[in-house]
Amino acid sequence: QVQLIESGGGLVQAGDSLRLSCAASERTFSTYAMAWFRQAPGKEREFVAAITWSGRSFSYADSVEGRFPISRDNSRNTVWLQMSSLKPEDTAVYYCAARASAQHFTIYRTPNDYSYWGQGTQVTVSS
Repeated sequence: QVQLIESGGGLVQAGDSLRLSCAASERTFSTYAMAWFRQAPGKEREFVAAITWSGRSFSYADSVEGRFPISRDNSRNTVWLQMSSLKPEDTAVYYCAARASAQHFTIYRTPNDYSYWGQGTQVTVSS
């Protein structure tokens, strides 16, 4: 059972930056594909970014491409989402997700693809 703990959310102004962290309890973290999703009030959970276990492949939602790079350090069991040029429409609860995957290049982009979830961290961007 993988436990994921997100941190780094907060209240910021438009144009500011935040870095979200997701720490995993699993010693075999390096075999898990990771992703970030977000959910705004009244909306469905949506894909933000994903990265393969090796970090060799990643993918982004069009809305965050170029602003929210995803990265990971398998030696620290941690994945990050560096958010910059934040906009009010980025306001949401951000969730970290994991699934076991040995694929170097396959990216999973839907919530049903992931088996493990963190509790979420709130990001609020004021205009």
